[in-house]
Amino acid sequence: MTTTAPARLPTGRPPLPPRHWLRTGWVMTASGWSANQFSALLGAYHSGPGLTAATTSALFGVYVLGLIPGLLLGGPLADRRGRRPVVFTSLTISALATALLMAGATATGLLWPGRFLTGIGAGALLSAGSAWIKELSSPPYDTVSAAGAAARRSGLFLSAGFATGGLAAALTAQWAPAPLITAYLPHLALSVAAALLAARTPETVTPGGQLAATTTAAPAPVPVPVPAPAHGAAFRRLVAPVAPWVFVAPSIALATLPGLVDAGLTGWQTVYAGIVTAVTPGTGLLVAPLARRLAARHRIATAVAGLAAVILGLLLAAFAVACIRPDAALLAAAVLGAGYGLCVAYGLTEVAALAPPDGLARLTARFWALCYLGFCTPYAITLLTGWFAPATVLLAAVVPAAATLALIARRGTRRPV
Repeated sequence: MTTTAPARLPTGRPPLPPRHWLRTGWVMTASGWSANQFSALLGAYHSGPGLTAATTSALFGVYVLGLIPGLLLGGPLADRRGRRPVVFTSLTISALATALLMAGATATGLLWPGRFLTGIGAGALLSAGSAWIKELSSPPYDTVSAAGAAARRSGLFLSAGFATGGLAAALTAQWAPAPLITAYLPHLALSVAAALLAARTPETVTPGGQLAATTTAAPAPVPVPVPAPAHGAAFRRLVAPVAPWVFVAPSIALATLPGLVDAGLTGWQTVYAGIVTAVTPGTGLLVAPLARRLAARHRIATAVAGLAAVILGLLLAAFAVACIRPDAALLAAAVLGAGYGLCVAYGLTEVAALAPPDGLARLTARFWALCYLGFCTPYAITLLTGWFAPATVLLAAVVPAAATLALIARRGTRRPV
């Protein structure tokens, strides 16, 4: 006589879909990590190789010179060739850039191509990775996530990289031997891990630009597309003005404030800079639930709140610099980080809503390119402090921030898009 195991009773719960977006998200973390690990080491480059403030600010900005072509080329290429090849090529470029920065500890001339290639790799990762997460957070890959989840996920993974990359680099540089070499080792490990995780993720775009899911799915009714000019007009009116402030806020917190308030922190400047680089994007992570609630109330509420936080952060930063108060500067960094988190959540949500299906990576790339213009702010502040006090320059930055807030509030409430 034979027996069979009793059949399992159905639970009535549908199986959860694979979280492909979770594996892909780590490429965004690697992008944020690569960008911010250098920021926490600016003080170490002052005290070690003896680079001037103008030089380190310029190196901070050279990243943007590489990032913008990385974004503008990586986005369209990912739409035509697929997400996977662009992501893996970008991870390789990013790892090469980190190796050049490590070599720059003894040959400082290599810091320039290292920072430039860091920008190229990070830019292509941002555009292709954001689009990949968006598609993997939507049917048929994900049938349970709420609308807007993809934009929040991209921002959260990126912010996690910003927060942990700078802190890890600073702590390593403070206590490890050969600090300007060993501080970069964690990013190499993260890049390898991100590549291994992304290798298990399905491609969402076939060569030629067609969504991969549509090649095997049953034919579906074709929606009437919104004309491309309408997408472009909405982007220019409601997204483009906010985008630069996404990184104006954290770049001031990361690259400008620590060096202006750390005079009394002898021996601990690098650790303090690392704490600032963790607090700034870390606050951006914490405001994600607030961003969701604000977006549910009004389309531009998140942008208005984000710009208001940037203004308050600039006022606190000016006070901290005028009084040389590291504690006040840390508070200013947290508020500026909140402004960053709200503005990036608003921008990514709008881009996801505005982009046509075959142009998501392109519009995402345009958004990030405008965002990263804000990374030039520390260099501009360094130049202006030759004529004005640093606190005065920070106060002056309030004026364009307030003008942007007023412009967005007017356009978002009086002119339907």
